[in-house]
Amino acid sequence: MYDVAIIGSGPAGLTAAIYSCRAELKTAVIEGMSAGGQLMITSTVDNFPAFPDGIQGPELMGRIKKQAVKFGAEIISGDVKMTDLDSKPFVITIGSNTIEARSIIIATGSSSRWLGLESETALRGKGVSACATCDGFFFTDKEIAVVGGGDAAIEEATFLTRFAKKVTVIHRRDELRASKAMQKMVFDNEKISFAWDSVVEDILGADENKVTGIRLKNVKTGETSDLTVEGVFIAIGHDPATKIFDGKIDLDEHGYIVTKENTKTSVPGVFAAGDVKDPRYRQAISAAGSGCMAAIDALKFLQGEDVSPG
Repeated sequence: MYDVAIIGSGPAGLTAAIYSCRAELKTAVIEGMSAGGQLMITSTVDNFPAFPDGIQGPELMGRIKKQAVKFGAEIISGDVKMTDLDSKPFVITIGSNTIEARSIIIATGSSSRWLGLESETALRGKGVSACATCDGFFFTDKEIAVVGGGDAAIEEATFLTRFAKKVTVIHRRDELRASKAMQKMVFDNEKISFAWDSVVEDILGADENKVTGIRLKNVKTGETSDLTVEGVFIAIGHDPATKIFDGKIDLDEHGYIVTKENTKTSVPGVFAAGDVKDPRYRQAISAAGSGCMAAIDALKFLQGEDVSPG
């Protein structure tokens, strides 16, 4: 029996564990098979406070995990197969084992959608990124490409013009899916150009361990061409890791957990933190902050101060 069971071991989950353990709550962190979240596949992190020279993503997560364990967090490996949120206490099934918890913090995160190319995987962190806010600075005065045609892609492209010399938006259709306001903003930007009716067939530069260009295919003519760029940002969406909670707590139309009053879900005693409830910011520091909030909300729930749903 745990006071708090935290599902997820990224910045949100481990920060929640630090706070709950320091409140002397018996805490389990179910880290899953992809322990550490998306920072485990991130190279240099330059925007996390206290690291003026930057820090490698896996090292940062290792330090946060060490701190959580220091204060007493019990790390449980394995993926959650099922949760019973109707029972009291809650029951969580991990593989063939089950644990009980008086409260739950869901911090399962979200994952970027990728193109599925081998070269894309090989060059992640070496010119291929899914986060302009995280990595845009590294492409100052360089020519880069953004793949996508929705609001997220246009927002990324616009942000990247702060740094890049030129941004080419690659879109498989002949018009954007982004809102009219976003379209006007991007069409008025002299730094942004478009490759219409095009898909990325390959990202070039794997042999050199850095992005040197992309190979495009026109979906209407079948013709291929190479575009010289030094960076590629994939902006085709994110998928929150909430399938096991579908029908058990309130989710929005995109699958993100709906919260009110910061971290409270529709089930009293169940809280959410990090990217799993945040389709907007998706930053390590904002995830860590919401992990802190979720732990404090869980403590108040366990103390009987706040037992209402979100």
